[in-house]
Amino acid sequence: MFRLCVRDHFMIAHSFKGEIFGPAQRTHGATYVVDVVFQRPELDEDGLVIDIGLASETVKSVLAGYNFSNLDEVPEFKGKNTTTEFMAKVIFDQLAKAIGEGKMGSTAQGITHMEIKLHESHVAWASYEGAL
Repeated sequence: MFRLCVRDHFMIAHSFKGEIFGPAQRTHGATYVVDVVFQRPELDEDGLVIDIGLASETVKSVLAGYNFSNLDEVPEFKGKNTTTEFMAKVIFDQLAKAIGEGKMGSTAQGITHMEIKLHESHVAWASYEGAL
């Protein structure tokens, strides 16, 4: 399996519901470093996994929708705990949709799997990986 990773980041604020979250029930911030790993079994005719430029632009565009936002105020997340794990899946779904719509070019049509890894800090990360 061939893989290519692009990296970006975004900053958010949020709070969680539930005793399990302890002090994180209060509003707090996070700066996520995001790794998006695109995978395919064979390279395209140009020897690529994906166009890095288009992939980077699309990732940046998806993350911009949440950057400097309080996720507690995002209507689509009402009643949800926007954990790192949850946000990895949200980003996966948006990037999968962008690939399906051709926003990452024809090379991206060969992508079979993708992993979204959100680094919450230097000691913790969560990810979501799935087939396209």
